[in-house]
Amino acid sequence: MSSSDAVPVTVAITRRADPSHAREMIAWMRAGTTLAEEFPGFLGAGWVRPGPGSTEWHMLYRFADAAALAGWERSAQRQWWLSSAQGIVEHARTERRTGIEGWFDPPQEQSVEEARPAAPPRWKQAVTIWLVFFPLSLLANAVASRVLAGVSLVSRTLLITLCLTPIMTYLLLPWITRRLEWWLHGRPAPWRTARR
Repeated sequence: MSSSDAVPVTVAITRRADPSHAREMIAWMRAGTTLAEEFPGFLGAGWVRPGPGSTEWHMLYRFADAAALAGWERSAQRQWWLSSAQGIVEHARTERRTGIEGWFDPPQEQSVEEARPAAPPRWKQAVTIWLVFFPLSLLANAVASRVLAGVSLVSRTLLITLCLTPIMTYLLLPWITRRLEWWLHGRPAPWRTARR
């Protein structure tokens, strides 16, 4: 066992949740702490509520060593707990520190993981693409049927796709993705949260 495996490991996690789900977040974090308490090497946990209007929640937990921490992090209980908040909680950042004093002294070892947002479900991606592809394709075919009426089907299709691909890739898909970002990632619509 290396020296870093034999010392306590403190993990700080930042998660995001809509302020309207504060009660659910409190219950969810308490449930996670209760589950973790049953694991060997658990030394403690805590969480901090966000300030008014903030979406960030901070959770801190500590295990006796890296092996005990891995036992919790790989457990079926933790996987169930994490999945139970799907659609409410978004993981933002994880930081691990080791050392006798854990969080308060300079760490012997430290690692930080910035979470990448999970990819939206494929059916939502397909709907988003279709929302811009259908009207653009309809318009392009209507124009091409008049302007390129005497051109063969293969040549006309080649010209249309050469024109539409960069428009879709650089203009329309980024535009529609920004506008539907809340829906793609399962968050409430911006106009609903603005009214609260």
